[in-house]
Amino acid sequence: MSHQPGFTHFDAAGNARMVDVGSKEKTTRQATAAGEITMSAQCYQMVREGSISKGDVLGVARVAGIMAAKKVDDLIPMAHPLAIDKATVDFTFNDAALSIEIAATVGITGKTGVEMEALTAVSITALTIYDMCKAVDKAMIISNIRLLSKSGGKSGSYQRHQE
Repeated sequence: MSHQPGFTHFDAAGNARMVDVGSKEKTTRQATAAGEITMSAQCYQMVREGSISKGDVLGVARVAGIMAAKKVDDLIPMAHPLAIDKATVDFTFNDAALSIEIAATVGITGKTGVEMEALTAVSITALTIYDMCKAVDKAMIISNIRLLSKSGGKSGSYQRHQE
């Protein structure tokens, strides 16, 4: 495999590597990601009412997402261990689509960005919702996980175009 220009996780010979951030300056960085989980009308209503037998689905899912943001380096091979400063997970109900939108924001003052932490928080939040609701609806769909924005660092800011 030859070296791909622009890919920072490969050396000149195409071998995987962790990016050296040792000489980088610490800056304030933040990333927000989102995704959604769509479910049956029955399951959606039960989540809204808090009547799923396993308990507070969104409360547990929020904690799972925040925990996941702190453990990305255990899950993604080339990710750096980070002491993140903040992690939030929020939910928006979409009655028409029978879906729950998940948004996660992660912040740090550090030498590398937190895009992977925000994306992982959304993913694990959605998987936790699935796990807690699968007795009611095994056909739930987790979809559209994406980076919405990031700020700080050498590459500057990124904002996804209006959806």
